[in-house]
Amino acid sequence: MTDLATRKHGDASDGSRHLGASLPRVDGDAKVRGEAAYALDTRPAGMVHGVLVRATIGAGTVLAVDATAARHSLGVLLVLTPFDTPALGAPDSFIDGAPGEGAFEVFPTTILHWGQAVAAVIAETRQQAEAAASLLRIDYAPADVLASFDAEGAGPGVAVDDVDIDRGDATAALVEAAFRVDATYETPREYHVPIEPHGAVAEWSGERLIVREPSQWIDAMARTYAGWFGIPFENVRLVSPYVGGGFGSKVTAMTHGAVAALAARALGRPVKVVVTRAQAFTAHGGRAATRQTLGLGADAAGHLTAIVQDGESETSVFVPFVEQLNSATSVMYDVPNLRSRQRLVHVNTVTPAHMRAPGKHPSAFGLESAMDELAHLAGIDPVELRLRNEAAVNPQTGQPWSSRRLREALVEGARRFGWANRPPAPRAMRGPDGTLVGWGVAAGTFPALDHHGEAGIRVGADGSIEVLSAGIDMGTGTYTILAQAAADALGVSPQAVTVRLGDSDLPSGPLAGNSLLAGVMTGLVHKAAAAMRETIIRLALTEPGSPFVGRELNTLHITDGRIHPTLDESASIPIGSLLKAIGRDRLELVEDNFPAGIDRNERHRIMTTVSGLRLPDDGASSVLSWCAHFVEVKVDEDLGTVRVSRVVSGFDCGRLYNPKLAASQFRGGIVMGIGQALLEGGRIDPRDGRIVNDNLGDYLIPTNADIPDIEVFSVGEPDFRASPMGGKPVGEIGIVGVAPAICNAVFHATGRRIRRLPLDIAALVSRT
Repeated sequence: MTDLATRKHGDASDGSRHLGASLPRVDGDAKVRGEAAYALDTRPAGMVHGVLVRATIGAGTVLAVDATAARHSLGVLLVLTPFDTPALGAPDSFIDGAPGEGAFEVFPTTILHWGQAVAAVIAETRQQAEAAASLLRIDYAPADVLASFDAEGAGPGVAVDDVDIDRGDATAALVEAAFRVDATYETPREYHVPIEPHGAVAEWSGERLIVREPSQWIDAMARTYAGWFGIPFENVRLVSPYVGGGFGSKVTAMTHGAVAALAARALGRPVKVVVTRAQAFTAHGGRAATRQTLGLGADAAGHLTAIVQDGESETSVFVPFVEQLNSATSVMYDVPNLRSRQRLVHVNTVTPAHMRAPGKHPSAFGLESAMDELAHLAGIDPVELRLRNEAAVNPQTGQPWSSRRLREALVEGARRFGWANRPPAPRAMRGPDGTLVGWGVAAGTFPALDHHGEAGIRVGADGSIEVLSAGIDMGTGTYTILAQAAADALGVSPQAVTVRLGDSDLPSGPLAGNSLLAGVMTGLVHKAAAAMRETIIRLALTEPGSPFVGRELNTLHITDGRIHPTLDESASIPIGSLLKAIGRDRLELVEDNFPAGIDRNERHRIMTTVSGLRLPDDGASSVLSWCAHFVEVKVDEDLGTVRVSRVVSGFDCGRLYNPKLAASQFRGGIVMGIGQALLEGGRIDPRDGRIVNDNLGDYLIPTNADIPDIEVFSVGEPDFRASPMGGKPVGEIGIVGVAPAICNAVFHATGRRIRRLPLDIAALVSRT
């Protein structure tokens, strides 16, 4: 068991000096000082500003736009409407790279959801653009709106056959179960609300388009811009040096980027378009609202015999996005009989999107809440129930786990939390202030995916060492762990390494999503740095001018940035001095993990579409991260308040490349889970589908005052079937299971079950 954020240099059990150490973020000082330049901080000469205008109906048609007053407003340079905005090209498929069909309408006349972008105004200043935008007069022909899946007329939804599961005979086994729970669990629409807004600064240099935009996938976004404007991929440069949060929302190019690039080409000037906080709720999708009915059955000994699940999730009227509700249910426990069905309900909303732990969060909310209900019904401790149902192999596929230490996380978490002192009966614990105290537990999982990519290493005669990649740092610490990986392989200190990220002109980087970037990029950077190390030693032994020419193989090594003869340490020289001696200004190489023999076009397709995603270990084993959350809540029934007062969480994420940064990610996920349990949820006007709380004053997220001390620890061990350097997903696992752990704790405190998020405070107010 490992307490996080404690390991220093030189004490790694695998011999690594740096990777695995709790180093501070290399970009931390720049961010604290305000010196880190984000994409939207760019101010190229002559830059002008654009604003988007949103539809004020939930469905219908744009009949006309009167832009006369807007075009004559002070500072206005361009007004774009559905009737005078040229269509763009159809990008190749984001799924497999197949040629796109039809044109991309920037502002379609058909309105499919409230808040859809219908026009844009570009002016010398943002204030001028906003003032002019308010002068647009838009005539609509409204149509009937399906505001949510609770709306009359929404219907039961459409079956999603490709995610259905039939394992054994779950219906019959549920009927025969000694203990049975049947309940419905609901989660609302949730939104990413990253602190850094979405936006783009676009400019043209001849036929080359330069876009500075916060991005989680540089190459895929650049591919879309190339398709929109019919230019070669190489003619798009997309730059995103830092990303101020994304949580899945900054993967694809969107309307705001198309407007910025289109206007920049029309005006011959750089154009900046930034989505407002309110527009962020409709400019791109959040997590879909979900509802699932679960039936859990167990025998007299508490062994699960059956799960029957029927679920539905919202999607837009035009795209079938699936928030997969059985993604955790199917793999968490040893259940011989499982039947799962899911339906999509098409409503007038922006198409939902991937949001931190997509599918796994609502799936775990239902399953882990039902497990607590089953434990209470059967008179079995909730931790013990989970331990009795440990799965030796993946119950869905029969594959062995690459590693699974969920049992260790549960046992150690219970010890640290003091779970043995928990009275089983609800309402049995009170704090000194009279509040009811409850303890809850829940577990979670997140699957691993792998991706291809490249990493470059550049060494200069001036002593500089650079890591080069189009991969990005979303605030998770990529700059730091890649410096650590390069330092170990090359034999230098992390402080000697400069990492350059987030630029499509650099070697191709993978998607920063599904918690895969760290595993892919540490392996690639280590591989490239090791190759550079061998290159330097070979040149030292063979190149004229080197003081080591003529020595035998295996007589040189690199430590602390110096080349050392094995038998004469006093004769060492810095790497840069060797390059000067042999007449080289710099050395540069790129390594990749592409399959052998594939051509350039196939590489491009792999790096810019989801077809490049793959299962680790070639699918021979099931690779997932695991967690267990123990939560204490305090409930004041008179005031109807619930406060999370203590959290202890254990994680199996394999090897942690930087425990300090991993702990930050774990805590961040837990904080987000607290928000989802107690605060977050989109409120929808049933008349027109408008999001009523589209601001951070009304869409509540946790603040410091809402968060207690959070203890996190690791039970993971290096898993080299998961990734080259032994790590498993870290960034998203922390959120999975937090909400049900809180709701289970509320039940223990009050005796009242919470089956709908966010928790309804009014339901806890004492009625006497």
